Amino acid sequence: MRYCVIMCGGVGSRFWPFSREARPKQFLDFFGTGRSLLQLTFDRVLEVVPAERVLLVTNRQYAPLIREQLPEVPPANILLEPARRNTAPCICWAAHHIMARDPEASIVTLPSDHLVLKEQAFHTALRRGFEFVEQGDRLLTLGIKPTAPQTGYGYIQQGRPVEGMEDFFKVRSFTEKPDLELAKVFLASGEFFWNAGIFLWKAESILKAFREHDPETSAVFSAGEGLYATPGEEAFIAEAFPTAPSNSIDYAIMEKASNVYVETVDLGWSDLGSWKALHDASPHDGRGNVTQGCRVLQHDCRDTIFAVSDPGKIVVAAGLEGYIVADTPNSLLIYPASQEQRIRNVVTDVRTLFGPDYV
Repeated sequence: MRYCVIMCGGVGSRFWPFSREARPKQFLDFFGTGRSLLQLTFDRVLEVVPAERVLLVTNRQYAPLIREQLPEVPPANILLEPARRNTAPCICWAAHHIMARDPEASIVTLPSDHLVLKEQAFHTALRRGFEFVEQGDRLLTLGIKPTAPQTGYGYIQQGRPVEGMEDFFKVRSFTEKPDLELAKVFLASGEFFWNAGIFLWKAESILKAFREHDPETSAVFSAGEGLYATPGEEAFIAEAFPTAPSNSIDYAIMEKASNVYVETVDLGWSDLGSWKALHDASPHDGRGNVTQGCRVLQHDCRDTIFAVSDPGKIVVAAGLEGYIVADTPNSLLIYPASQEQRIRNVVTDVRTLFGPDYV
């Protein structure tokens, strides 16, 4: 049967001050739809995978938020990490758990906080992807057709096409976050696609890949054989999970394995990884300004995003070009969008100077 694993344990520090350690961005409603990014992701996959086979992997501290936002998810489908160890341990644990429940399982693994505007295309891509990986020992990633020379995304280079499968290719190479000039070359070549972090494989295929390419992580979780999907799993994970190396699935498996393929798609996708990404994905006024949750009186402002957590508050601004203005009850961020990669460091400085209540 087919399963879905939604990874929802990230902190989202680049969205400070809206995204906080106690309530990260995946639990926030950025678009005023009444549904958080996590809830939208869950809703989106139900067309392909039924709710009883959707699993959530998150940090233990977010268990109450998960239950609040997705009460329909069975408790057995919420895997709570006792420590932060990036995506490779998360995926290895989830695959072991699912394999114990269903040795024939195939899995789609995806982040909880991305934007997909073309949902029918997304559903079609997942169905085709499942059919592809179920035919053999294959690891599949979705490659998003790029629309601009983005430097904040990883890229996948397509290799030879898969015979009889339109839009499926062997992966030739992965490149992490190129500089602007190289990103322009990638875009012009037509051979490179954004890495969306959406993966499909059979449970047995990804566990085999861990044994071959990341034996250290594999050994940590293989020690729990016989305990997964039993009452003994929680105690084993509490002890074993923190000993796993912190690593991404890209570095641990995808860049090493020889059976990696890409399905090239156009989904209207954004990783919503930063304020600028949210700005680009939101409706603009005639000067490129975006308003989120507030009313704004602005004079001669351009390409600026205004986000306020109090809908009763107004913002008055003049002369801002390319800025982030984000206001919460105890923090106000006014920052050049061109320097938004530094916001993570700002969060560290805020914690050091003012304490944890502000992060």
